[in-house]
Amino acid sequence: MVTKTNLKVAIAHLTSRKRQAVVAVLSVTFGVGLFIFMKSFVGGINAQQADLVFASSAHIRIFNEANSQVPNIIPNTETQVVNVRNAKAIQYTEGIKNAEKVIADLQHNPHILSVTAQVNLPATFKNGSAKTGGVLSGVDVVNEDLMFGMKKFIQNGSWEELDISNNHIVIGRGMAEKLNLTVGSMIAVTSADNVSKNFKIVGIVYSGTTAVDDNKGFIKKTAALQLSKKNQNYATDIQINIRDFEQAMEIALPMKQEVAYKVESWQESNQQLVTANNLRNMISTVVPLVLIIVAGFGIYNIMTMTVNEKIKEIAILKALGFGGKDVIQIFLTQAVLIGIVGAVTGIGLGYLISTIMSKLPISLGTANHLIILFEPKTYMLATGIGLIITIIAGYLPARKAAGVDPVQIIRG
Repeated sequence: MVTKTNLKVAIAHLTSRKRQAVVAVLSVTFGVGLFIFMKSFVGGINAQQADLVFASSAHIRIFNEANSQVPNIIPNTETQVVNVRNAKAIQYTEGIKNAEKVIADLQHNPHILSVTAQVNLPATFKNGSAKTGGVLSGVDVVNEDLMFGMKKFIQNGSWEELDISNNHIVIGRGMAEKLNLTVGSMIAVTSADNVSKNFKIVGIVYSGTTAVDDNKGFIKKTAALQLSKKNQNYATDIQINIRDFEQAMEIALPMKQEVAYKVESWQESNQQLVTANNLRNMISTVVPLVLIIVAGFGIYNIMTMTVNEKIKEIAILKALGFGGKDVIQIFLTQAVLIGIVGAVTGIGLGYLISTIMSKLPISLGTANHLIILFEPKTYMLATGIGLIITIIAGYLPARKAAGVDPVQIIRG
């Protein structure tokens, strides 16, 4: 506990060198402020990237991976002559045959938030002479909205109308512009098996991702099953959302042992995104941290100069009965005061910069401004790091001051 006398002496030392004290405070201010802004900015970019990814894909995906490898059917022998013609890899199973059972088993997992099955088919979309290739996605309308929030991406029309009829379809905005279609128009869809059907457009969606906006059409799952001539228990994909998407790899691991199909977490299918996020996080931490450490060296130099200039006053204090702990307390108090004032002003600076940057009109996916995360933990972390570094920077000169021999200094 700092005594009143020690506090007064510490404040007197600081105010006697106002310019150096202001420089020390400003160095902490800029370090803490930049740390807050960089972490908030990168956190917002990562969150926006995650939103774009999860607009079209779930945290975990289950599907039947096609085997493209030709099996080795030639016997391992040098005494026989084998003639093999036109070797082929035959996929005996297609899609997920027992989708309902797989979903029922998954729903017992406490980590899982929502599950939905999809029937995704390659298809050609046509309006008159204009046509484009893409994916026709048969979905459970209610569960698809619960998982991906499809209603919020609808620009024109209604997502709920998709559930009314097997003849209704929702398409991406890019596809609608390419084929010159609007809500209420008819669109012809031809599957890879050359099965054609006309659908009425009841909604146009804009998610900010090319995979959805330019290449995808949504119909009821039952309509997709009719086009593909599959039974009600069939699906090409099972999409799973969990409570914490960062734990997708850990939760997917035991699923791979329990499910007879391919289980893939979003990290595995988006490795470049994960690498980019990690790199941004590292840069956003290292650069401001270096600035705060540099500020710590500045405080160390200022405190060392203060000790050298106040060496006679320190000797007098010790001669008057101040102990080494009192001297350390005086100089540590100065460092803490610099750290507190610098951290508080740094919080204000970081918040101000973040607020200004969040108003910039920049188009990122569905957002029309720069995404900045205002998380209390970021401000607490920056404050803690700033205080710790200033305390360390103040403790080293304080130890030197505590070791001053008053008799030697006064005689000198």
